[in-house]
Amino acid sequence: MLDMIIRGGSIVDGTGAAPVVGDIGIRDGRIVAVGQVDEPAVETVDADGLVVCPGFVDPHTHYDAQIFWDPRTTPSNLFGVTSMIGGNCGFTLAPLGDESDGEYLKKMMVKVEGMALEALELGVPWNWRSFGEYLDRVAENGTAINVGFLVGHCALRRLVMKDDSVGHEATEEQVEHMRRLLKESIEAGGLGFSTGRSFTHNDWDGNPVPSRWAAWDEVLELCRETSAHPGTTLEWVADGCLNGFADDEVELMTKMSVEGGRPLNWNVLTIDSARPEAYRNQIAACEKANSEGAKIVALTMPVLVGMNMSLGTFCALHQLPEWKTIFSLDYPERMAKLRDPEVVTWLENQAALPEAGVFSRLTGWDNYQVGDTYSAANEGLKGRTLGDIARERGKRAFHTMVEIALEDDLATVWWPLPTDDDAESWRLRAQAWEHEAVMIGGSDAGAHLDRMAGAPYTTAWLADCLHGRQLTSMPNAVRHLTDVPARLFGLRDRGRVAEGYFADLVLFDADEIGATDVELVFDLPGDSKRLYSEATGIQRVMVNGVTTVVDGQPTDALPGKVLRSGADTDTVPVP
Repeated sequence: MLDMIIRGGSIVDGTGAAPVVGDIGIRDGRIVAVGQVDEPAVETVDADGLVVCPGFVDPHTHYDAQIFWDPRTTPSNLFGVTSMIGGNCGFTLAPLGDESDGEYLKKMMVKVEGMALEALELGVPWNWRSFGEYLDRVAENGTAINVGFLVGHCALRRLVMKDDSVGHEATEEQVEHMRRLLKESIEAGGLGFSTGRSFTHNDWDGNPVPSRWAAWDEVLELCRETSAHPGTTLEWVADGCLNGFADDEVELMTKMSVEGGRPLNWNVLTIDSARPEAYRNQIAACEKANSEGAKIVALTMPVLVGMNMSLGTFCALHQLPEWKTIFSLDYPERMAKLRDPEVVTWLENQAALPEAGVFSRLTGWDNYQVGDTYSAANEGLKGRTLGDIARERGKRAFHTMVEIALEDDLATVWWPLPTDDDAESWRLRAQAWEHEAVMIGGSDAGAHLDRMAGAPYTTAWLADCLHGRQLTSMPNAVRHLTDVPARLFGLRDRGRVAEGYFADLVLFDADEIGATDVELVFDLPGDSKRLYSEATGIQRVMVNGVTTVVDGQPTDALPGKVLRSGADTDTVPVP
């Protein structure tokens, strides 16, 4: 007797093959039959007119904290994600040596990943020390999605070096201590090692995060330790992930993969026809590294993800050249500076410098849309573009932006409209999707909660493939969302609809698939806010044979598994 038969669906198996109408038999959490299934079952699901495909695998999330207060990890569960990877960019909540480590990491996550301090304090138990204990707490709390976590460099460094983790290189003894901690963490189930060297990552005090102070020898020693454990992988983020790789960065990531004997993925490849040299540089860096025996994979998003901006709270605008000199000031002094037209003109000119790099995409002030406003003076402006308002007022757009923000005590929410929504950018993206060194992903789900909403990328891309630009086929898009990431991480028996594989499945209506508009909600611990969207067209999601979503709504089931290296993953060979 089967536990379930999914009857008569259009099966898209994750390999890129064309859909085939058939049945799927499920027993004990696994697929035991595909095709015509006649064995009786406890439950039969009518999938006539629906697509049945593998559950989606999100390779880059930051649900490390949210999973405690929200074990369904909304909204990714609603978008068909059945497996995901956390602990990216060198940032994890374990291991901890003492309470001071937890305090440091908590505040660091506020700055680097945009998490709400109130949510981290009220929603996370912090009742672990070792990485294994952290994984055990996640498992005990339950999860609706299969989730694996990399071991973050910053936590290792902080535990070993305490305050000296910032501003100092490690001694040989300290590197050896970190190596032992990483060994223990991976043996307890960590999926590998992640580190970060990006200039955008600073801690609560504004200093570079601990991993940015590590010498190459330290990084490579931790990569070599990773290679000693089956089913592990590597991940990093560096300056070159935003602005194009320098030669020394290419050399380091090549060594990390070769000496670590593991694939290394990085986040995120941004493709813009206005900056083709950056895209070509980043692809060439991967190709060069791979020609020397590495396996480097760039993550890229297949849809445009809006990110809001603010002149009041930390956001990407603060990365523009020298803007920190103004935006690091406290509110009264900052507002006083911004009332000076010469300061505003100086900021505008700084933003136009070549040093802005990838952040120059944020300087099309005319194409900023006004979001939420908070003063009587700004009533009626929401939804309008700065360009239109500036023309009415006879002022430049950026000066108008500052003027509006000052009326709201800088709390105005701004939405930059995309500057890279042109046909050539999309042609380059479609070309990149099929490159052997590129993989779909980079949602950052669980991070930057009030700034962006990356989780909808799965269904939004399928909708675009079916009813929008149609730059690739729906079966190929499913392959990119399922089998490709499952194979990169060596996820055992996941990512395909095939006999013997786990029954991680999504059933969706191809005519209705998509995502709702993003809205701001206040549903985090401490009534903290986040941007939120839900899927459309998702009829059912199953994890390990158990239904977790029905008609777009979550069930109470928490059948997900904490994926542990070696037990749930296979080693992916590096050439």
